[in-house]
Amino acid sequence: MDLEKLYFTRQSTREYNPQKHVSDEDLAEICRLAQAAPSAVNSQPYILHVITGEKAKEFAKYVQVLGSNRWASACPAFIAIEEGKPAVLERLGQRLVKTEFVPIDIGILSAYIVLAAENKGIQSCIVGMRDEKGIAEFLGLKEKTKFPLVIALGYAADGYPIREKKRRSFDEAVKFYK
Repeated sequence: MDLEKLYFTRQSTREYNPQKHVSDEDLAEICRLAQAAPSAVNSQPYILHVITGEKAKEFAKYVQVLGSNRWASACPAFIAIEEGKPAVLERLGQRLVKTEFVPIDIGILSAYIVLAAENKGIQSCIVGMRDEKGIAEFLGLKEKTKFPLVIALGYAADGYPIREKKRRSFDEAVKFYK
C-alpha cells in the first residue's frame, strides 16, 4: 500500500467481524515486521503475546475495564505487549536525561504493529484500558508483569466507515526553525 494512503486509512477500529479470523501467518508477519522498530540502544524491551481463537474471546474481558471497549468481545486477535527491563546502557541514559525510554520504545513498536497490520488489510485499535494483573494471570506470568498496551486486531465489520482524519492545522502542529 502507498505510504500516504496507509497513514490516512489506518484508524482505531471498534467494530470487528467476529466471523473473519486473522491467520497465524499474518499475525506472525505483523510481529516480524514490528521487530524492525527502533528502540533505545536496540534494547527491544518488550515481548509480544499473540492471543487468538477461543483464547481471544476469553482475553477480551481484560480490556473491558469499567465497561469500556465492549466491542472487544468480537475481536478475533490481540497482541499484549509485555514491558521488559531496560538494558544497562539504556538505564544509564535514562538517568542522564531523566527520561524513561521503555514507554517510548513501546509506543514506537505499537505504531509499527498497527501500520504493518493495516498494510495487510487488517484493522487495529491500540488499547490503553486494561487489567494488567488479569492479563498476567491469563498468560501465566508474574502478577507484577506490566502490559502498557494491548493491540486489538481483526477485520472491520461490513460497512465500518473510514473516518476523515481531523487534525490541527499544519501550521499549529509544525514549527520550522532556521
